[in-house]
Amino acid sequence: MNRKKRVLILCTGNSARSQMAEGLLRHDAGEQFDVESAGTRPSVVRPEAIAVMHELDMDISRHRSKHVDEFEGQTFDTVITVCDSAREACPVFFGAARRLHHSFDDPAALEGTPDQRLALFRRVRDELRAYLADFAKTT
Repeated sequence: MNRKKRVLILCTGNSARSQMAEGLLRHDAGEQFDVESAGTRPSVVRPEAIAVMHELDMDISRHRSKHVDEFEGQTFDTVITVCDSAREACPVFFGAARRLHHSFDDPAALEGTPDQRLALFRRVRDELRAYLADFAKTT
């Protein structure tokens, strides 16, 4: 039996994009990947991220925001950064891991009405899902 490939998804706050990406990849390709997420400056998982994932029957309400240092010394097959600042701050301790980068808009940074914020969270969630589906097909 082949072992699952380990994937770490990094963002700055580990509050929205990387949390949604972790949930999506685990749901859509969990038989293929062991998925974790972390941030360079972790905070809390955004309620909007939990809400828009719940719309797809995916529960990330028990996720917690983790600092990338929690994974020091662990090996990953792929490290994916989903924002530019995380790519710049990405630690080098992941050794031979393949590194991928795609910057997604930060829905947590939008100041607007609750409906406007949820709309951006949904758009970014859907963009992440498409990106990760392509990643899973080619890995």
